[in-house]
Formats: sequence, structure tokens, C-alpha cells
Amino acid sequence: MSTYGFQILQALITDIDPDNRVKQAMNEINSAKRLKFAVAEKAEGQKILQVKSAEAEAEAKYLSGVGVAKQRKAIVDGLRSSIVDFNEGVKGASSKDVMDLLLLTQYFDCIRDVGSAGHCKTTFVPSGKGSGSDMRNQLLVADASKLS
Repeated sequence: MSTYGFQILQALITDIDPDNRVKQAMNEINSAKRLKFAVAEKAEGQKILQVKSAEAEAEAKYLSGVGVAKQRKAIVDGLRSSIVDFNEGVKGASSKDVMDLLLLTQYFDCIRDVGSAGHCKTTFVPSGKGSGSDMRNQLLVADASKLS
């Protein structure tokens, strides 16, 4: 335009219409950016879900442990009370006699629980001459092996 005496200092462009291939490429770039952001957000959401799930499981296990500890304390307190009551009620009974009776009672409770379970088909109950004291000795040995 300078040959005609005009000098263009600025031009205001109001409508750009690039080629369809350029438009399509720009749309794909924008779509890829949005997809990348969506994938990152989805992964972050899954991470939060896993963390919260793990925290909930840890809290549940902690509370379960607290419950088991309280249950065992109650059992020990009950056993202590039973031993004291038995010693006071039966004259001449030693602590060994009381513990043997409690051990045998727990054994029978265990046999009852195992026998009443729906998935159990067979229960072995030892019998024979002197099996009571043998059974007691075996239970004491098994219990002592758990402690060591």
C-alpha cells in the first residue's frame, strides 16, 4: 500500500476463519488437555477413596482390638470371681482343682461350639481309660506351648 501513498500502522482483525484442518487440530489439543485434567481428577478421587477406606479399616481394627481386650478383661475378671467363689464354697478345693475344672469347662464349651458349627462334619473326642487326665495334660501342654 505504500506505493499508493498509504501506510498501515494497525489492523483490527474481528473474524478469523482458519482452515478446517487447523480448527480440528486446535479442538483436539483442547480436548486432550481437558481429558488429561479429567483423568488426573479421577485418579485423585480414587486415591482419596482408597485412603479413606484404609483409614476406616484401620479404625475398625483398632476398635475391634479394644473390644477384644475389654472382652478378655471381663473374662479374666469373671474367672477370678469364679475361682474365689469356688474356693469359698467348696472346702478343701485347691487352686489346681479350680483351674482343672475351668479348663475342662472351656474344653467342653469349645467342643459344643465346634459341634454346633454348620460347616463342621467331624469332631474328635478322645475317650478311653484315663483319658480325662491325659486330655487335661495335653490341653495344659498345648496352652503352655502357645505362651512360649
